[in-house]
Amino acid sequence: MSLITSAIGQGFLWGILGIGLFLTFRILDFPDMTVEGTFPMGAAVCVAAISHGVSPILATLLAIIIGMVAGLVTGLLYTKGRIPILLAGILVMTACYSINLRIMGTSNISLLGKQSLFTNHLLESLPKYFDSVSLGLLIVIIVTIILAMFLQTNLGQAFIATGDNETMAKSLGIHIDSMKIMGLMVSNGLIALSGALVAQSDGYADVNMGIGIIVIGLASIIIGEVVFGNLSMNQRLVAVTCGSILYRFVLLIVLQLGFSTNDLNLISSIVLALCLMLPTFRKALHLDRFIKNGVKTPLPDKKVRDHD
Repeated sequence: MSLITSAIGQGFLWGILGIGLFLTFRILDFPDMTVEGTFPMGAAVCVAAISHGVSPILATLLAIIIGMVAGLVTGLLYTKGRIPILLAGILVMTACYSINLRIMGTSNISLLGKQSLFTNHLLESLPKYFDSVSLGLLIVIIVTIILAMFLQTNLGQAFIATGDNETMAKSLGIHIDSMKIMGLMVSNGLIALSGALVAQSDGYADVNMGIGIIVIGLASIIIGEVVFGNLSMNQRLVAVTCGSILYRFVLLIVLQLGFSTNDLNLISSIVLALCLMLPTFRKALHLDRFIKNGVKTPLPDKKVRDHD
C-alpha cells in the first residue's frame, strides 16, 4: 500500500512538470529542451536557498522565478535572435548546467536536518507518503485552476490561437512573439516548481536530475491523451496529471518485475515510443474500423473484405 501511495504522490509532483510541458508541446506546438535545465535549476535554487536559511515557501517562489527567467532567455533567443527553438532550448539547457553548479557549489546538496514544505507538523502527522499526496494534490489543483481560468481569458485565447495558426493570429493583431515568450516563461516556471517540489520531497538536489526529464513530461502528456481520448482543454490539463500518475504506476510495476533503477530512462523511452506509435498501430491493423463507441463490432466476412 505504501508503494501505491508513494507512486500517487510522486505522480502529482511530476504532474506539474507535465502541465508545464503541455503549454509548449501541445498548445504552442514546439519542443522546448530548456526543461532539462530548468527542472534541476528549480531544485538547485530551492535547496540552496533553504540551506542558507531561507523559508521553504520563499525558496520555492525563487525557483519559479529563476525558471521563468530561463524561459525568457530561450524565448528571446527564439523570437528575437531567430535561433531555431530546438537549438535555443539546447543552448539554455547547457548553460543551466554550469549555472546550477555555481548555485549549489557542488554536484549535489542534501536537505538533511533542514526544514522544507514537507516537514511541517500537519504533513508529518499524516501516514507515510501521504505528505506528498496531500501537498502535491493541493498544488496541482491550484495550478490547474489558475491555468484553466487563464486560458478562458482574452490573453489565454490569444495564446491558444498563436499555437493553432500563427498567420491567423497575426492577422487578428496578436503579437505572436510575445505569446511565445510568455508561454515559455510560464512553462519553465512550472517546470522549475516541479523540480523544487521533487527535490524537497526527495531531500536533495543533484545537478544531473534533469537528464531524461523531457521524456517523463511527454510520457505524462501522451499517456493521458491515449487513455482518456478526445477532451476539452481544461480536461486535458487534468488528464496530464492522471497520465503522470499512471506513468508512475508503470515504473512501479517495472521495478517490481526485477528491473534495475538504471533502466528507468530506457523503459521511459520505450513506453513513450509505444504510446506515440499507438495511432499508427491502430491504423495499420484497421482497428478504428471495428471499434466504435468503445464496443468492438464483428469483423466482416472474407467475401465482403475481398469485395471492398
